[in-house]
Amino acid sequence: MTAAALDLQEAVFAALNASSALVQALGGAKFHDITPANLSFPYITFGRTSSYDWSTGTEAGSEHFFTLHVWSKQKGRKEALSLMELVRGALHEKDLRLGSHHLANLRLDFSEMHYDEDLAVYDGSMRFRAVVEE
Repeated sequence: MTAAALDLQEAVFAALNASSALVQALGGAKFHDITPANLSFPYITFGRTSSYDWSTGTEAGSEHFFTLHVWSKQKGRKEALSLMELVRGALHEKDLRLGSHHLANLRLDFSEMHYDEDLAVYDGSMRFRAVVEE
C-alpha cells in the first residue's frame, strides 16, 4: 500500500500543479509535503494520510484517506474558501493517472475551516477518499 500512497500523492501534486487557476490564485505552485521556512501565504500542504487494504478475493486494492491544508493569512475566510473550491475542482471525481496503479475513485469526503488565533492564520482542511487498484 505504500507504493500506492506515494503514486497517489504524486498524482495529486501533479493535478494541483496542472490547475492554472489554482497556481495563479496561490501566486505560484505552492504545494508542499513539508512547508519550507519563510514561505509566503497562501499555500497548500499535504497532511495526514491513512491507507487500508481494500482487496477482494480476486483483485488487490487499497483505500486511502488524505488531507490537504489550505493556509491563508487574509482577513476573513474568502481567500481560503476560494482556494478550497479550486482544489476541489482539480481533484474531486477526477481520473488521475497513477504510476503503477489505477485510481478507481477520488472524492472529497469533507472539508472544514478554522482560524488559529496563535498563528493568526486560516487553516482549511480537506479530506479526500481514494480507492486504488493494482
